[in-house]
Amino acid sequence: MCGIFACHHHPDVQGFKPTALRMAKALRHRGPDWSGNFIDNKTVLAHERLCIVGVDSGAQPLVNDDRSLALAVNGEIYNHRILRKSLHSYNYKTHSDCEVIIPLYMKYGIDAPKHLDGMFSFVLYDKNEDRVIAARDPIGITSFYQGWSSETPGAVYFASELKALHPICDKIIAFPPGHVYDSKTDTTTRYFEPSWWDPTNVPSTPIDYKAIREMLERSVRKRLMAEVPFGVLLSGGLDSSLVASIAQREVLRARAAQEKALAAGATSDENGLVGIDDSNSLSTVTLLSQLHSFSIGLPGAPDTQAAIEVAKFLGTKHHAFTFTIEDGINALSDVIYHLETYDVTTIRASTPMYLLSRKIKALGIKMVLSGEGSDEIFGGYLYFHAAPNKEEFHKETVRRVKNLHLADCLRANKSTSAWGLEARVPFLDKQFLETAMSVDPQEKMITKDRIEKYILRKAFDTSDEPDVPPYLPHHILWRQKEQFSDGVGYSWIDALKDHAEKIVTDEMMKNPKPEWGDDIPDTKEAYWYRMMFDEHFPPHCASTVKRWIPNWSKQTDPSGRAISIHHNKYENVD
Repeated sequence: MCGIFACHHHPDVQGFKPTALRMAKALRHRGPDWSGNFIDNKTVLAHERLCIVGVDSGAQPLVNDDRSLALAVNGEIYNHRILRKSLHSYNYKTHSDCEVIIPLYMKYGIDAPKHLDGMFSFVLYDKNEDRVIAARDPIGITSFYQGWSSETPGAVYFASELKALHPICDKIIAFPPGHVYDSKTDTTTRYFEPSWWDPTNVPSTPIDYKAIREMLERSVRKRLMAEVPFGVLLSGGLDSSLVASIAQREVLRARAAQEKALAAGATSDENGLVGIDDSNSLSTVTLLSQLHSFSIGLPGAPDTQAAIEVAKFLGTKHHAFTFTIEDGINALSDVIYHLETYDVTTIRASTPMYLLSRKIKALGIKMVLSGEGSDEIFGGYLYFHAAPNKEEFHKETVRRVKNLHLADCLRANKSTSAWGLEARVPFLDKQFLETAMSVDPQEKMITKDRIEKYILRKAFDTSDEPDVPPYLPHHILWRQKEQFSDGVGYSWIDALKDHAEKIVTDEMMKNPKPEWGDDIPDTKEAYWYRMMFDEHFPPHCASTVKRWIPNWSKQTDPSGRAISIHHNKYENVD
């Protein structure tokens, strides 16, 4: 990930430059490799870079030949090679995957984001039209905010995180995913228009297990585009285990292709990179002797042993880290500062991920694959057991996917970016989403004969395909869902609740802060997190936060373990 800060139509842009660079510096944890800025007319773009692709030549902001277009991007464009071929007349200056956005804008204008396949937030300045366009990827995998200041009317600000906006903006919003802003008309419009967007249009497409499998494999494959060491997050649950399994297969296949290419006379550069022309292979990857996988938990955590077993089965180089409850509690304030939320579920799950990310970065890894999004797509959370019918089930999956940028995407993006690590999420590939969200929701519903995410499990069950090696051990493939904050160790949540009891009194619960309005914490744990949020951020930042609440449930605790349907295990599910 990278960090971007931008301002358009500032009345004194030269005088504002020191402030702009200071705001960008607040994002340097996202992009520790290099800093750059562009200033012209009344516009400033600042960029903090994390080098993943085009390492030696992709410094930003990027500009065209006459510097009439300037671009700052946070993200990865997976189809950049295909786009470069169709936009070959442009004079590319770098190997960056992001540079293709400039010729896309030159050809398609505000429709440029429609042609991108990836995760991204960007701000592009058009000097000739004195125009800025800003866009965010379809699901909001990358974090992005827009702000305004009453002290500079007419100016508009953008940044990857709240902390770069709230010192200067008194109005801030989370930039909506799948939308593009045009300063020319001062409007924000939705460019992402998938078939499943309207939750009242309940799909009726029969399940195609082969399509589910092939699309997820394709999604993982394209996300292995990297010129730096990478790995996989492996909790031991279904989603991360499938991603790790596919990634390991792709890495082994790509390595075999690379070795074949080297034997045929191809050469690798000083980074150990080999280009493969086969469109079904990784285009450019770091030569790896072994794929690294990572997990974290309290000693004896439910997920840790499963992760170790999966890693052994797959043959990855596994790193099973542990943390203590004291480690987690000590990190909470920093976690909330980086996450910029006070949502209970997000903070519970983010703290172990935040601690894990620091350990991963210390090993020299700069990118990891992660399993976010699957539970929202397939109705994997245990509260989906209570869905009254397929219409409501589908409606809830659509709602959850649309809100991912406020919950699991926010967690994955900011927990890793806090340490200059990039997380990529194959389940949220827009082609995979189109396939999975178009399935008749009756196929996804949980019954006495079907465990949650049954169709995903079934898609990767090769027990009746003797020529296909198993993706996972059978009991892992059919293991019951654990929410990450539960899976790292049940005592983690219990300890948080106990600690909150010591911090927050009954009197405090009866007298919440007036500035909280109607958004009043309903538990002492939630109150405690809100207090820490307020230490870092002014009240107007709270409007960007949304609390995660299960549907069809009267429980006050969002933990999956609190769902009455939670069992120790499922057995003999076919």
